[in-house]
Amino acid sequence: MSYYEIQGGRPLEGTLAIHGAKNSVLPILAACLLVPGQCILHNCPDLSDVSATLDILRLLGCRVDRSGDTVSVDAGTLSRSGIPERLMREMRSSVIFLGALLARLGAAELSYPGGCELGSRPIDLHLSALRTLGAEIKEEQGALCCRDEGMRGRELCLSIPSVGATENIMLAACGCPGLTTIVGAAREPEIVDLQNFLQEMGAAVTGAGTSTVAIRGGLPLHPAEHRVMGDRIAAATYLCAAAAAGGEIEVTGVEPGYLTAVLACLEEAGCTLHAGPETIVLASSAPLKGISPVRTAPYPGFPTDCQAILMAALAGGEGATLFVENIFDSRYRHVDELRRMGADIQVAGQAAMVSGVGRLHAAAVRSTDLRGGAALVVAGLAAEGVTRVSELRHIRRGYQALDENLRTLGAEIRLLP
Repeated sequence: MSYYEIQGGRPLEGTLAIHGAKNSVLPILAACLLVPGQCILHNCPDLSDVSATLDILRLLGCRVDRSGDTVSVDAGTLSRSGIPERLMREMRSSVIFLGALLARLGAAELSYPGGCELGSRPIDLHLSALRTLGAEIKEEQGALCCRDEGMRGRELCLSIPSVGATENIMLAACGCPGLTTIVGAAREPEIVDLQNFLQEMGAAVTGAGTSTVAIRGGLPLHPAEHRVMGDRIAAATYLCAAAAAGGEIEVTGVEPGYLTAVLACLEEAGCTLHAGPETIVLASSAPLKGISPVRTAPYPGFPTDCQAILMAALAGGEGATLFVENIFDSRYRHVDELRRMGADIQVAGQAAMVSGVGRLHAAAVRSTDLRGGAALVVAGLAAEGVTRVSELRHIRRGYQALDENLRTLGAEIRLLP
């Protein structure tokens, strides 16, 4: 089993271009099913989740090709509406195919999706919304059998701003005659990126980035070419790594405004930050300080995907910080691994109190999930001694060439078999 070996204490220096956003490219790849023709996506990251999505598209009958960071998907040969359990179990976001298949073929057969074990993440909102649009959905032995039974545009009110449900409704609504309005929609930048792609295909979608999204469905769509936005969570990870290890780095290809909540925390912790068009520079020279309580929240609040990563950076600093996780109920699974490295973290329900210990020490640790794994790498870069991080399959779901990129910035990290 492969693992990262990290010699801590090396400051990071240099410039790094951020790869395309995992949370953006997956629904955009599903959206390619909406048109019988070839769509081309640039800045498509090489991630295991992306590979799994491309495997699903191929199984459905699409022609898929990749050349570097450019992927072409020709859904003109789409011939199946069912996705087997083995592929659905690889990632939770595979449920996004439900809306796209209903819109294009009027039918979809899926099992319940897999992904990181972060506690209860029901897809009830997805199913309820699609039923309201007119889909018939039968649940039998862990499988979902969906049919278009006269789907038409409706007003849908989401009880929580679910990113996945918002995206699934947007895709399904493109195939529904009439106007669909999503009230209480998620506002994440990745939803704006999906809207941009749909508009490039000829869809009438507006309002992404606000709490109300409108889709006028039933319009003819055509293939499109699109560049995927930069990954704001990957950018935050490298910035937190430099904050913890020290040094000065520049990340490019990401919109600073999408990271306002994270950048504010890093600045309060003692880092110096400068932002320009699609670029962020961070300098860190002293131990990080404890900061005001960090409460995860839907965008534009502090992203849950950055909670573990910032926690790892602050654990090796000075002072105390309270974290409150408001999105997922099992997102502190990385805490026990950080404790192996000397972190002082006390967890009570959804709250975690982090007391900086000055510097963490090396240990053999394992990734518990995607962002928890990235957090352990951040901790290892700043720790004293040689840290080993195993279970890299989690990290590969969302980070392209993490070890190579860190070496570019001066880190001493090796991938060992």
